[in-house]
Amino acid sequence: RLSKSYVRGLHPEGGTIPVIPGVFHITPSLNSGAAFGLFPDMTWLFITVAVVVVLFILLYGSTVRDGFTRLALGLVMGGALGNLVDRLTTGLVVDFLDFRIWPVFNLADSAIVVGAFLLSFSLLRDAKGEGSR
Repeated sequence: RLSKSYVRGLHPEGGTIPVIPGVFHITPSLNSGAAFGLFPDMTWLFITVAVVVVLFILLYGSTVRDGFTRLALGLVMGGALGNLVDRLTTGLVVDFLDFRIWPVFNLADSAIVVGAFLLSFSLLRDAKGEGSR
């Protein structure tokens, strides 16, 4: 939330700040859709999905003892909450990380993706471990 607020105050939507020219820019933009602008203007669907995900993680997460899995769940939940607050307050998500070869995204999106990857790894690791017992 802090990064989004900072970026919004730093430069209005439509402008860009080259950090590494041609490679990485800070480009504030507002997104009404999901990742990469898919499914625009479906705010209530995304709010519902985020609430379900957060509730699931709160319920399931309380039973998890493995620190790695808890970290993964925390990243997914933190990212979901970060974008949920945007959707509830403005109906739009603030994106700003622009690598020029990928659609603009934000830290919450990154947390969700990294958390989902770590969670997948954790689940595969656990499944492999149980199968070898």
